[in-house]
Amino acid sequence: METVNVANRPRPEDLSEKALIQAAQRQDHDAFEQLVRLHDRSVLRVALNVLRSEEDARDAYQEVFLRTYRSLNSFRFQCSFNTWLYRIATNVCLDQLRRKSVRKDQWGTGEMGGEGPGPLDLASDDRASSNPDRVLVRRDTAGRIAAALDLLTPKERTVFALKHYEGLRLRLIGERLEISEEATKNCLFRAHRKLRVALKDVPR
Repeated sequence: METVNVANRPRPEDLSEKALIQAAQRQDHDAFEQLVRLHDRSVLRVALNVLRSEEDARDAYQEVFLRTYRSLNSFRFQCSFNTWLYRIATNVCLDQLRRKSVRKDQWGTGEMGGEGPGPLDLASDDRASSNPDRVLVRRDTAGRIAAALDLLTPKERTVFALKHYEGLRLRLIGERLEISEEATKNCLFRAHRKLRVALKDVPR
């Protein structure tokens, strides 16, 4: 029986990304964990930017890599792994926004409103220029923006986040969402229009 010399096996951290993917497709769990480490921060950042909720982003993060693990054998190197993975991440976030939208429609918006301002928005400003009025205005503005984002459809919110928080080109956003660049442009236009109306009296 042929034995494998484990000592001569390359460590996952020494492999190229392509070699890591191929190893992970052969059920090498260490290689898959290394792939996760290469992309985990970027995936979490996308989830935070789209979902605007740390709890939802953590749930999405776990779902993204679970889906990635389950479907890794379907990856055929016809595009970059980065493109393939972030398409999964975008779709997971979009699914979460859709489920959230359904829950709001079912239960009303009274207790299911926007996530509101995040920890950074509510953080106190200890600088000498800080004052209570300014803190209140900042909190109110953050809350208004969060509520305005909730007026967008899941797809509009996703396109808006990928464009303005991730800085992606419309063509790439369309590829992630599997829609045309023109449809992406129209979606972004509708998002901008809704936000302008909702935030027209917010001080700039």
